[in-house]
Amino acid sequence: MLKFNHSKDFTQGGGARLNTSAKFSGFIPAEVFSSYFAEHRKSAFTLAEVLITLGIIGIVAALTLPALIQKNNNRIVETRLMKFYSAINQAVQRAEADYGDKKYWYNDSNSVNIDSEGKPVNGSSTGEKWFNKYIGSYMTVIKVEYDENARPTFFFKDGTALKLMAGSMQTSQDFALRDWIFYTSYPSKCIKQYGSEENARGKCAFAFMYVPETTDPNRNQYRYLLGKGFEPYKFNWDGSKEFIDSRCKNGLPEYCTALIQINNWKIPDDYPYKVSY
Repeated sequence: MLKFNHSKDFTQGGGARLNTSAKFSGFIPAEVFSSYFAEHRKSAFTLAEVLITLGIIGIVAALTLPALIQKNNNRIVETRLMKFYSAINQAVQRAEADYGDKKYWYNDSNSVNIDSEGKPVNGSSTGEKWFNKYIGSYMTVIKVEYDENARPTFFFKDGTALKLMAGSMQTSQDFALRDWIFYTSYPSKCIKQYGSEENARGKCAFAFMYVPETTDPNRNQYRYLLGKGFEPYKFNWDGSKEFIDSRCKNGLPEYCTALIQINNWKIPDDYPYKVSY
């Protein structure tokens, strides 16, 4: 029992109002208060309702989160491709200002010195020396590494890298400075994710070509590359989007870089691979 002694209104559970003019002195049954508060208390979720709601949220997240992550991956890869394309071709233009027309200082060959253990000697690659002089000096190259075939990889400050693809561990090779792979992340991370450099192409490894001039008798195969700077892989291109599209989607991911460029450096909705960085 509770003691109550004032003259304010009080509503009981049944809706009847206590006389406001009367003064009570004594004990009021507790059930009067219980009835009042039961009538006016706020409703709350039960544990089952909370669990069901969380389950629905989890299902929605599972359905939408991968798409959101991939959309973010696409945006970052697009940005890095476009940034690289712009930066390296600005470097070519600056080199032309210092050394003249690029076709005169382009040297489409590479050689490397091998030590007594059969390993490439860092810094001995003529391709590396050429790149450092004419291209790398106008970009931010933080280090150079060689692969097992003595091909140099140039690492940039933003976490991306560029690798010379042609050539192998031998004294010299012609046509060695035309094929390049741009990595949207560190090469080791990219290759580990897909098992090999070949499997990573079109996903985190993107093919470019640099053919300002050539001694190849089949010059027509390079007609969309000759006289230009670094361009997406367009070997033997006929100039149509269908040519690039069909090859990218049918086992020749080297052409996927050009497909993205043709789409204004945006990954098409029907792009055959999930890109990453």
